Amino acid sequence: MNLAVLKAEARATAQRQQTRLQAAIDENRDLTAEEETADADDKAKLARLTAQIARAEEAMSAAAAIGSAPAQTPPATAPPVGTVPAQPRAALDSGGFRDMADFAQAVRCANPQAGQGFRMDDRLAAPANVHMEGGDEMGSYLVPPEFRQQITDLVFGDGNDPIMDLIQPEATGSNRVVGLGDETTPWGSTGVKAFWRAEAEQMRPTRAQLTPRETKLNEIYAFVLATEELLQDAPRVAGLLTRHASAAIRWTVAEAFMFGDGIEKPLGWMAAPATITIAKEVGQAAMSLTRRNFFQMYSRMIMPSQATWLMNSEAVEALADLNDEAKRPVWLESFHDSPGGAILGRPVIFNEHSPSVGQRGDVQFVNPNGYEAFRRQNAATFAESIHLYFDYALTAYRWMFRIGGQPVLSKPVQMPKSNRTKSHFVTLAERA
Repeated sequence: MNLAVLKAEARATAQRQQTRLQAAIDENRDLTAEEETADADDKAKLARLTAQIARAEEAMSAAAAIGSAPAQTPPATAPPVGTVPAQPRAALDSGGFRDMADFAQAVRCANPQAGQGFRMDDRLAAPANVHMEGGDEMGSYLVPPEFRQQITDLVFGDGNDPIMDLIQPEATGSNRVVGLGDETTPWGSTGVKAFWRAEAEQMRPTRAQLTPRETKLNEIYAFVLATEELLQDAPRVAGLLTRHASAAIRWTVAEAFMFGDGIEKPLGWMAAPATITIAKEVGQAAMSLTRRNFFQMYSRMIMPSQATWLMNSEAVEALADLNDEAKRPVWLESFHDSPGGAILGRPVIFNEHSPSVGQRGDVQFVNPNGYEAFRRQNAATFAESIHLYFDYALTAYRWMFRIGGQPVLSKPVQMPKSNRTKSHFVTLAERA
């Protein structure tokens, strides 16, 4: 019996079960003895057919991997001399599903306890989609690669969050990244040095002062329960399974990059010893900003040409009236590199992660090159329980990523001809 016949017979068997159960429900009665026997026979037959389909598809996959005899193909048309033909990026496998909503509906109905709603979608029988953990009671189906990539793109893609746009986590294959930290400077007393040399004078050797530094990738997840009513609405399901969970993970990661305490999460720059806090001016009014605040922050930044101002959107009102002695605005509302304008030639990004005006951190000057962030490559998982909350008419969904990060410096850097220090992260103190 070929695969198509097996699948057709399995669908017919499942349909008989549904029709029998629906008839009993419509008549408000239990199954008769004859119907109970027929239902048991169909259930056993369906289990047998499902196993046969899985074996057949596994054998077909193995045969495809080995390869078959090459068929005769027409002569290839060679590209013009001196050119390289374009190689389009291969689309990821969607498992035959239209979208995440289509996949979720198929998994929802794959539970044998679903009663009249039970049906076994033959797309779920493919070996690439089956994913069993801890036996049948914890059974789940692996989300097709195309939809896993969509979720990953929503979390780490450009334009989704201003902080995540600044700090792009580097992909890695490990849960721990061990690098070599180098906090020496060309003018310091340690590290690699250069010297002037007289003729025939012996050279003085120096050594790089490198210290191992470990960045642990911590687990972040979103665990969502969806009602049966919601699962019947495909557009809302698609939003739940992609946009909402991805937005929640993205927000939480960005918050950790800025404020994380480093305990089972990234160490944020606002909680790190390397961040410099600029004190308010003598007599400065509460919740106010001054020109000198920005000049002082700028002067303490390492490579200010690479830095960006981060502020809560509430700061717009305070910036609007901020002028210099010649009545020229300090904040340029129109700036080609930033829709948020610019201050001292550097772009301003208004965001909702920064605290409100008057609190420490309401204005930050950040050089993103001073922050190391990593994410576990190909480690994003999505699991869907078909048993755990069945008696509550709920389905459980879970997304998991591994992400880590910390500032490059452990403390501010001392300047060579000044008693001041500089850092990749400078913030304004509280002005309550």
